[in-house]
Amino acid sequence: MLEQLLGGLFDTSMTQVNGLGDFLLCIACALFIGLLLSGCYMYRTRYTRSFVATLALLPAVVCVVIMMVNGNVGAGVAVAGAFSLVRFRSVPGTAKEIGAIFLAMGTGLIVGMGYLGYAILCAAVLGGASALYNRLDFGCERKSALHKTMHITIPEDLDYTGVFDGILRQYASSYELIQVKTTHMGSLFRLTYNLTLRASDQEKKLIDELRCRNGNLEISVSKQETETAEL
Repeated sequence: MLEQLLGGLFDTSMTQVNGLGDFLLCIACALFIGLLLSGCYMYRTRYTRSFVATLALLPAVVCVVIMMVNGNVGAGVAVAGAFSLVRFRSVPGTAKEIGAIFLAMGTGLIVGMGYLGYAILCAAVLGGASALYNRLDFGCERKSALHKTMHITIPEDLDYTGVFDGILRQYASSYELIQVKTTHMGSLFRLTYNLTLRASDQEKKLIDELRCRNGNLEISVSKQETETAEL
């Protein structure tokens, strides 16, 4: 009775059917791998609850799909097309999130093929490598704290061409005027600079000297804005 309940309507004598025990064992292994990968991803990383929950379930989902395909070429092509259309997140993901998704899908595929030992080994090695890279801050730019974007407001009667060059040259190793914008109905100018400070502890001195030059109007400093895409 159980075999009839779990059997497919279109099964034939040539169809290889996975047993219930093997099916549950693969799902349990995939869920364990998902928890392992989620834990490695969360180590020293900012994350959302929905993403890590999805990441924990993704290997099991892929595992079930691969087991159901079970050598059927047509179904395999259809599944590949379906995966290419699925959006795993409603907003564009970072490179790290995309990498975690591919890793979860890859281990789920290995489990679905029946290689449980290889799947666990792959998850342990690659997940551990990801956690190690996070621990070592691999790829982190050490001087990023010195890269700043500065907005300076000046009155309309002040010629902004080179007006702050002497001060910026003293406190910044490099600087560039990237935008000039009028504000307050054209009565003020707003200058935007990208600059690299010589030392992080001289930021206040730089602002104080700029205030004397721009008539104590608004000045803001923030982490350097960039238009470089994540990928």
